Amino acid sequence: MTQNGTSCSVNNTTTDPVPTPITRHRPRRHLSRKLLYHYLISKFAYLILVPLLAVASLRLSNLTADDLLALIRDHLHNNVVSVTISSTLVLVLSIIYLLRRPRPVYLLDFSCYKPEDSRKVTREIFMERSDLAGTFTERKILERSGLGQDTYFPEAVLNVPPNPCMAEARKEAEMVMFGAIDELLAKTGVKPKDIGILVVNCSLFCPTPSLSAMVVNHYKLRGNISSYNLGGMGCSAGLISVDLARQLLQVHKNTYALVVSMENITLNWYWGNDRSMLLSNCLFRMGGAAILLTNRRSERRRSKYQLVHTVRTHRGADDRAYRCVFQEEDETGRTGVALSKDLMAIAGEALRTNITTLGPLVLPMSEQLLFLATLAAKRILRIKIKPYLPDFKMAFEHFCIHAGGRAVLDELEKNLELSDWHMEPSRMTLYRWGNTSSSSLWYELAYSEAKGRIRKGDRTWQIAFGSGFKCNSAVWRSLRSINPAKEKTNPWKDEIDNFPVHVPKVEAIASRN
Repeated sequence: MTQNGTSCSVNNTTTDPVPTPITRHRPRRHLSRKLLYHYLISKFAYLILVPLLAVASLRLSNLTADDLLALIRDHLHNNVVSVTISSTLVLVLSIIYLLRRPRPVYLLDFSCYKPEDSRKVTREIFMERSDLAGTFTERKILERSGLGQDTYFPEAVLNVPPNPCMAEARKEAEMVMFGAIDELLAKTGVKPKDIGILVVNCSLFCPTPSLSAMVVNHYKLRGNISSYNLGGMGCSAGLISVDLARQLLQVHKNTYALVVSMENITLNWYWGNDRSMLLSNCLFRMGGAAILLTNRRSERRRSKYQLVHTVRTHRGADDRAYRCVFQEEDETGRTGVALSKDLMAIAGEALRTNITTLGPLVLPMSEQLLFLATLAAKRILRIKIKPYLPDFKMAFEHFCIHAGGRAVLDELEKNLELSDWHMEPSRMTLYRWGNTSSSSLWYELAYSEAKGRIRKGDRTWQIAFGSGFKCNSAVWRSLRSINPAKEKTNPWKDEIDNFPVHVPKVEAIASRN
């Protein structure tokens, strides 16, 4: 790997030799008519209030202090009943608001698991092990995957011959979960006994006792802990876990919620040769994340982010969407996860539904007015016009899009009109770590932190897709600027200077000698 951030190899050839320009700094907004319009609408209230305040100040400047006191006394004397009722009403409404308003949820810190170097798998090693197992004849899938040479596999899959069994699957789960949690507890200084809520999600590995019970047993968590184990919910289960923890933190006072997101490969490697099921072998890699949330107001000062919104979209009522990611046996009886050809179209529909709900919560008034104007022109005036796609760059500084695959990232980059800079965390995560399922969003956020991009007040949009079919979003606001030099641990810490790298659209796999 060269210093300028491009990837090269003696054994590998590419069909895309000319690197695209890499943007290393936050993109600047150039002055344009749209930006001018945005500022005028966003500052409209100030433009109206300033003249009114000026007129009011001018009128009040002609009154003396005695005139003001006399005016107040006369008003109170003549309107005692109305003033009393109004004051009481304001007091009652204020108390109701304070009692009913949701408790703020803070993200104290998070940690991503980084496996040992001995579990690294290059594309050549992947093909070698697949050939020995008699699987994966579709080399083109891997060549177009967007994965690099430093992703990770569990030991059971790398062994020759492979050894997929329950004991090895538990070993992988313990290694990933405990590795991430140990690092998180060391970073935050929170004691296991202080954790009141535990949510663990893993889609395809659901042993008995559960993974959440495994965590409770290992860390000797307290007996009255509210623990949940989510299975079969796909790559978006991490945000479902965050949303569940958020709701529980509205009920349980003054506590911490530990969220653990991972996927298990050992028992879910596809050993057949059905092309629709081989993509998961190509993309999924070993990884996991632990996230610590809290509703303690005293922890706001040292927390990194505040959870602003969660939006969940489920299209399972549609049979086509329900079956687009489906675990089943192939013609030879081998179990795998089949991906439908309609997957991208269904993901687009789920995304549109999700952003329709999220848009009014986060978009500035200028974007909402443009959307409503085009909608009215199309439906009321019957004008043939394309629906206006809001500019979400007006609402967010950072985007963490689930690194489910190159096709997913390409489609969202196009639909949301994002720049290379905005897509960089997602593309580099796919290249460096592969698809780590529900934990990929946290490797992406860790990338932005390691690059020193997170500043106080920045808003980050996490968005993920999952089987079912689901599209889920979470919006975070940074409570402080993140200085990467002061971070104790970060999975990118020792190699962040090598990124971003150019990822060819097709990268040939070196043949074995």
